[in-house]
Amino acid sequence: MKNEKNIAILKEMAEKVRICMLTTLSSEDEFSSRPMGTAKIEDDGSIWFFTNEYSLKSKEISKENEVNLAYSEPSSNTYISVNGKAELVDDQARKEAYFSPPIKAWFPEGADDPNLILIKVTPSVAEYWDANASKMVVAFKMLKAIVTGDAPDLGKHDTIKF
Repeated sequence: MKNEKNIAILKEMAEKVRICMLTTLSSEDEFSSRPMGTAKIEDDGSIWFFTNEYSLKSKEISKENEVNLAYSEPSSNTYISVNGKAELVDDQARKEAYFSPPIKAWFPEGADDPNLILIKVTPSVAEYWDANASKMVVAFKMLKAIVTGDAPDLGKHDTIKF
């Protein structure tokens, strides 16, 4: 039951943000990050992305599959960091199910593009911060905390394990 609740929290928050920074480990053992659009978050918590099978990130995932996903939506003060294991998946049914018109910019042949492959990230732990408030409200709460000496209440923060 707890895992279902954790997955629901992650899914609701990440689906609102949609874009994240996917961080992998380069061949020189340095962090390598790039923005990625989330294609799908399944009910089991797995997070899916489209990529080119021959891209640098695909090579990096093949070498070291520990990744981080960093979602950020400053306008609503929502932030999520997901650690997990990535794998490259060639699943035609999922490609067709998750494909959307914006993906065609990178894969003009659609879901049948021979270079198209999916990245599946299975989360192990996620941490989130969700103030669900405008910048003005957050600024007011911080100012109030400075004046009163109390810690500011900036919303929900938790670590969830899968």
